[in-house]
Amino acid sequence: MPACYLGTMPIRSSRVVSLLGLVSLAACSNVLGYDDVSFENGDAGAAAAGGTNNTGGTAFGGNAGSAGQPGGGAAGGGGLAGSAGTPGGGGAPSGGGTPGGGGAPGGGGAPGGGGAPSGGATGTGGSVNTGGLPATGGQGGGTSAAAICARWNSDRQNMSEGAWSGNLGSCNSGDTGAPGRANALKLVNLYRWLSGLSAVGTDSAKDQSAQDCALMMDANKKLSHTPPTSWTCYSASGAGAAGKSNIATTPGVKAVDLYMADPGNATTMGHRRWILNNKLGPIGLGSTSGYSCMHVIGGSGSGGNTWTAFPPPGPVPVKLFTAAYASVDSTGWTIQSETINLGSAQVTITEGGQNRPVTVATLQSGYGSKYAIAIRPQGWTSQAGKTYSVAVTGISPGINYDVQVVACN
Repeated sequence: MPACYLGTMPIRSSRVVSLLGLVSLAACSNVLGYDDVSFENGDAGAAAAGGTNNTGGTAFGGNAGSAGQPGGGAAGGGGLAGSAGTPGGGGAPSGGGTPGGGGAPGGGGAPGGGGAPSGGATGTGGSVNTGGLPATGGQGGGTSAAAICARWNSDRQNMSEGAWSGNLGSCNSGDTGAPGRANALKLVNLYRWLSGLSAVGTDSAKDQSAQDCALMMDANKKLSHTPPTSWTCYSASGAGAAGKSNIATTPGVKAVDLYMADPGNATTMGHRRWILNNKLGPIGLGSTSGYSCMHVIGGSGSGGNTWTAFPPPGPVPVKLFTAAYASVDSTGWTIQSETINLGSAQVTITEGGQNRPVTVATLQSGYGSKYAIAIRPQGWTSQAGKTYSVAVTGISPGINYDVQVVACN
């Protein structure tokens, strides 16, 4: 795809684009527009395009704040979700066809918390218990492997996108057919629950603007955070959402897993960080049969994690690592925080008393969190039945936790 320039730095457009915590706009269509939402620390900015992947769609993210920028990139095998700007020092997902919503199945599905399918109300319960495998600082382990597997299997039993009710020819944005929106939200909240974060709901106004956004992307077969008025099916509502959303060339449910794997975004991992942002929600979810937008900017959530790791502490389904076409081991494990400066972090991972070599990279600030690092396994992959002990030193406070990989049959 053609090179897209943000300032003086060329960025390759791809299936996914993350939000940048910059105030200047890049001179290309793959950039986020200005964010008019006031964040902590006065965050506001534009997003830039991300890298590409061979086998998938494209996704872009929304605006980020001055704290940094959300990471962008492309997603293969269906496109990645993009990362959006950062609320108060964060930034994150910018488009690309994957990870979609989350939350317990609205009408009472899986155990634990979750947003209502499409109404935006947040379900009760679902918080991760304290205790369990040791984890210092942020998330705590504690939920049993059986409970984790029950929730994982239940929330992923129905992955239907639903039937879009709109029409490109008449520029009718329609709506995401049931149970598409509910399933996307359910996935978002599944990942947040696993990470010890509160569930988010949807907002009807954001859902509608995200729906208008998806229509515009599909009608023009392009992704842009700043779509011109000359676009087919242009609307102010859709254009406004484009600058505050993760946008992807895949339907909304499929986009969620891609956001969480976040391939093509080695320097930001912004899509994942946005979904795991403490203050995410309520969000807006809109989808056609081929494109989707997830409104993530301007959250008012109340997550209280001091730090958030992915994969998270405690039991983790082995299928989480390969839920998208790119594995979490290949794109990288991550730790993000608003308050702990991870810039000098040193990480060791051991399993069965043996060191498992990794590389550590400091991620760009503002993509869903102020601080973040990526930890990439070298020559090994996560296996069911193994427990990986993570120790992060060189920071204050240090972080220690265990990731217990389990087979959820």
